[in-house]
Amino acid sequence: MIGRLSGKLIAKQPPLLLVDVGGVGYELEAPMSTFYKLPPLGDMVTLHTHLTIREDAHLLYGFASTIEKSLFRELIKVSGVGPKLALALLSGTSVDDFWATVRAGDVVRLTKIPGVGKKTAERLIVEMRDKAGAGGDVVALPGAGPAVGASPLQEARTALAALGYKPVEIQRFTEAVHKDGMTTEQIIQEALRRAVR
Repeated sequence: MIGRLSGKLIAKQPPLLLVDVGGVGYELEAPMSTFYKLPPLGDMVTLHTHLTIREDAHLLYGFASTIEKSLFRELIKVSGVGPKLALALLSGTSVDDFWATVRAGDVVRLTKIPGVGKKTAERLIVEMRDKAGAGGDVVALPGAGPAVGASPLQEARTALAALGYKPVEIQRFTEAVHKDGMTTEQIIQEALRRAVR
């Protein structure tokens, strides 16, 4: 099992990352909460990882913190929640907000995250309520690779589409929050805040 990687950050195109570790390039998928904390390209990065082995692929997921990694592992244990949906949940809410939502039994808030229907939200609450306790953890969002040389607004829209938002929603959210000079991460963060209101 690969539990952690440290190396040079070569590429970041939500949800994909490429990290060079001793000349070997590891491709990982990560939630947007991790993307917000990444250093510039070419800098060293350390990520906590989870490896999923399928018949057709070995998939590596990276997280900025052990708290995110732990929640990811709990989420994929829930019936009907795979890695892609778990990343969307981590991208759409903080770990602390997620646990608070579960403790409150707030199905409506969970259904605002793309890919989470009413039945899945109810299942998450039922199956994870006993793990929520009094403590808290926080979750965030993933995306898809933008074109090389894309503007921050285009990159943000690509990431939101990869998270499952509809084109009309993406247009509405990004137009409402975009200001000149904003980074891709800032646009995504603000758009996601607006999406879960």
